[in-house]
Amino acid sequence: MTIKRDRELRGASRWTVGLLATTMFTAVGAAPALAQPAAAGPQLEEVVVTAQKREENLQSVPVSIQALGAQKLQELQVSDFADYVKFLPSVSFKTAGPGFTNIYMRGVASGENANHSGPRPSVGVYLDEQPITTITGPLEVHVYDIARVESLAGPQGTLYGASSQAGTIRIITNKPSTAGFDAAYDVEVNHVDHGDWGYGAEGFVNQPLSERAAVRLVGWYQHDAGYIDNVRGTRTYPTSGITINNFNSAKNNYNDVNTVGARAALKIDLDDNWTVTPMVMAQSQDTNGLFAYDPRVGDLKVAHFYPEGSKDKWVDAALTIEGKLGNLDLTYAGAYLKRNVDTQQDYSDYSYFYDTAYGGYITDAAGHLINPSQTIRGKDRYTKQSHEFRVASPADQRLRFVTGLFYERQTHNIEQNYMIAGFDPALSVSGHPGTIWLTKQLRTDIDYAAFGEATFDVTPKLAVTSGIRFFKADNSLKGFFGFGSGFSSSTGEAACFGPPVVSGGPCTNLDKNTKENGHTYKLNATYQLTDNKMVYATVSTGFRPGGINRRGSLPPYKSDFLTNYELGWKTTWADGTVRWNGAVYYDSWKDFQFSFLGANGLTEIRNAAQAEMKGVETDINWRASQGLTIFGSASYTDAKLTKPYCPDLITNPSCTGSVAAPAGTRLPITPKFKGNVTARYEWDVGEYRAHLQTSIVYQGSSTADLRTVESGIIGTLPAYTTADFTAGARHGKLTFEAFIKNAFDKRGEVTRYAECATQVCGPQTYIVPIRPMLVGLRFGQDF
Repeated sequence: MTIKRDRELRGASRWTVGLLATTMFTAVGAAPALAQPAAAGPQLEEVVVTAQKREENLQSVPVSIQALGAQKLQELQVSDFADYVKFLPSVSFKTAGPGFTNIYMRGVASGENANHSGPRPSVGVYLDEQPITTITGPLEVHVYDIARVESLAGPQGTLYGASSQAGTIRIITNKPSTAGFDAAYDVEVNHVDHGDWGYGAEGFVNQPLSERAAVRLVGWYQHDAGYIDNVRGTRTYPTSGITINNFNSAKNNYNDVNTVGARAALKIDLDDNWTVTPMVMAQSQDTNGLFAYDPRVGDLKVAHFYPEGSKDKWVDAALTIEGKLGNLDLTYAGAYLKRNVDTQQDYSDYSYFYDTAYGGYITDAAGHLINPSQTIRGKDRYTKQSHEFRVASPADQRLRFVTGLFYERQTHNIEQNYMIAGFDPALSVSGHPGTIWLTKQLRTDIDYAAFGEATFDVTPKLAVTSGIRFFKADNSLKGFFGFGSGFSSSTGEAACFGPPVVSGGPCTNLDKNTKENGHTYKLNATYQLTDNKMVYATVSTGFRPGGINRRGSLPPYKSDFLTNYELGWKTTWADGTVRWNGAVYYDSWKDFQFSFLGANGLTEIRNAAQAEMKGVETDINWRASQGLTIFGSASYTDAKLTKPYCPDLITNPSCTGSVAAPAGTRLPITPKFKGNVTARYEWDVGEYRAHLQTSIVYQGSSTADLRTVESGIIGTLPAYTTADFTAGARHGKLTFEAFIKNAFDKRGEVTRYAECATQVCGPQTYIVPIRPMLVGLRFGQDF
């Protein structure tokens, strides 16, 4: 019955694709005949951004920035990070599924795996004014009722700090408005090829409370259907000869996701000069299964033996106060974030590949060999508070400045139980029966900063900017990791030197701290060629704090720094119908942090030597007629090592002997070329405003690992091209759309990985694909 139903669903998807494609091409042919006479002088809409901590026209900001506004986000059917990142060519990423994503910009990627003791992210993600990048990565924010998404490529030097080394992504919400009542809702049903049905609903209400106060309420629910099958399988462990199977847990389409969330914001104008805006946003996301497949088992298939999934719940409360003191603009932005993530992971691959080393020690209380398969049960508890106070002079003055103070404290309370059913309690970690390995640690990262940036108009056409940011970082990691004393006589409990410092740990065998301080800077010159054409040159730096290696024999890893040299342009042509922006850059990355699985699958972080990134990024928007708009963007990135990388670079600075990656090796994750183009045509059909849209996205090939041997084992992420189609109409306040995403069901690969050290588990390579073809219908109404 399951096989028959699966075939029926796939047939339904293909039938729907055919119908929608036929409708689109028929409409394209009919469009010129149905179109009404175009109004004269269509122009592109002005785009306002706040990338420099004040509202400015995109075309006047001397920063390489892409902005997807509210209308563009809606037209592109954006609901999450995966939907909008494909339209940001300077951004690349790797992921293990929703909530477990690493973001990179301009090729500044070493392939780190976001381990709890690993390096901080190199790209910062902001929700309005507050940073929402936790220690292991950003929040998975549902995109609805969003004013715009801003992508700032390259280090900003002054206005953004520790987790914005290579760039920043800002998600700007729509704020409460006293202008009048406003509301809308959208509902959607879809079907993913090779999978099941999905659906969702979202809506918002904006209600003025008085002439000086308004509230905005937003809510959403989304069910994303699964498309990975956990098929029946068996596995025999050589040491014990025990064979296990997954017959009770095998399931089709088992990686479904349920997301529910809400946002509430209140805006109060205290008087003509002061405004207070508190906001609370919360989301709960439950994921099931695995988002990777095992090519040895089959396309979009795995054979796993234990339940897998995660529950990711977070609440972010923010307060923004804006006002004036004389002619100065004052801003306070504070936020508190709490995030709880519970995970369960099948770790039987590790148990299998290390069976010859450990299998003989996995016994029950009677000393009999047992099934050595491990599962990981994790509890990650994050907190984050941030406070920023800024003072800005009027933007129309010849000499203008922004200056401020910043404080951030984030904690990560980590618990990971590596469990074996029936494991001897005497061999287990004390207080955790059945646990062969326990990680129970508290990581605390504290950042302080003082910054200032000033711009001076030398002439009406030439402006120069200089800025500096002083920072101080204080990072600690303490607690317990390892085996129980009954299992190991030298590690884990046997290496403890103190009482528990993290609740639930048997004792303390890790208590490390590292502190550092320094500064980053920015220099910029901007020249206005004409009213609509501007060029600029920038030198800026970015940093990422160092941290702690939990393995006792390894020293802390130090900060890495990125220096950026950039030439850019912002231009508008053809009476405001064409906008063409871009930048060329050269970046030098010194002592960059590299994380990998070392001996026994334990994460190690080392500082590599040096790398460089050379590239160009550009975007163009063209309002070809009253009904036709074409936009696209592209990037070329050449990121590589300029010196060889050796794991033991600290004791072997000349990198003689074992070379893990020679000079000239490409940095992983980032393709050399990435680009997209979208064409949208709108026309009137009686009382209806119809539209057709096509988006083509191309991503070049990339490597999955920096190290030569490991990269050869894991393999290359091949290039791929996807196509999205949308057809719909608007009648008054009602909108109806039919859409196809990844219309030709391309199997683009986002990530390749192994469960343990690559040279051990490499033959068991997993591939995280993009989502297969998705066909859907969407209906919306405004009030």
